[in-house]
Amino acid sequence: MFIHNKRLQYTVRVAQPNPGLANLLLEQFGGPQGELAAAMRYFTQAVGEDDPGRKDLLLDIATEELSHLEIIGSIIAMLNKGAKGDLAEATQSQADLYRAINGAGNDSHVTQVLFGGGPALVNSAGVPWTAAYVDTIGEPTADFRSNIAAEARAKIVYERLINVTDDPGIQEALGFLMTREVAHQKSFEKALYSIQPNFPSGKMPPIPEYADLYFKMSQGAEPELGPWNQGKGLELVLDPQPAVDGGSGGATVELPKDQIATLKALARRTMSDPDIDPVTGAELGQTPQKE
Repeated sequence: MFIHNKRLQYTVRVAQPNPGLANLLLEQFGGPQGELAAAMRYFTQAVGEDDPGRKDLLLDIATEELSHLEIIGSIIAMLNKGAKGDLAEATQSQADLYRAINGAGNDSHVTQVLFGGGPALVNSAGVPWTAAYVDTIGEPTADFRSNIAAEARAKIVYERLINVTDDPGIQEALGFLMTREVAHQKSFEKALYSIQPNFPSGKMPPIPEYADLYFKMSQGAEPELGPWNQGKGLELVLDPQPAVDGGSGGATVELPKDQIATLKALARRTMSDPDIDPVTGAELGQTPQKE
């Protein structure tokens, strides 16, 4: 059960309207790294979670993400307040109104006209929110790693948004939201490492002869060496030759005799004759070459 509290989790103080900035903030309202995507990711994971501790964790953070969605939405609404009234009541000339809502040089006029200045479930480019942003796969050791990465990406977006405004109230609110992403990363990582073992994800073990190999797949220079390609737990293969399993490197399939005959007939019917070289339509239309 969810019960809404009319007070925001963090106080929103906006110094002055700014439709352009409001449009940029939509990235964290209806974008792939935004609060709705995070809330839905963790809520759906929680519903399918059998471990009571992890279930509580996911539901708590999902609910907090919804509160963050309300904060972002409220900031967007405040930034759009002036333009909302001007647009609805036509208080300015057409040209002045257009300049007012598009002064930042981005597409804020689109969200103003389509959504009346309210926060819409789109990103800053106007792309509608989609459930495709939710990448849950139903395996806790994989999902918690994805959650950690999602929180890290959201933190980076908040940093960039903080850098494009000089409004101290908005900077403070965005700083709070950015900081909560860090706290969530800690919780998710602790939950991940409470599962032992937690790597590799899933139940099936990797095939031993390939599990610790690093294949150098780039040619033209010596590899840059580091712990990611050699050393503890990894063996660098400088010249991996196909096929690494010792086979021919081809692709085969066992087919019934009737299908083999059909495929042979198809091959005969569609066989190319290298001796045929007709003049093509492209050649007829091309510019004559100078001798």
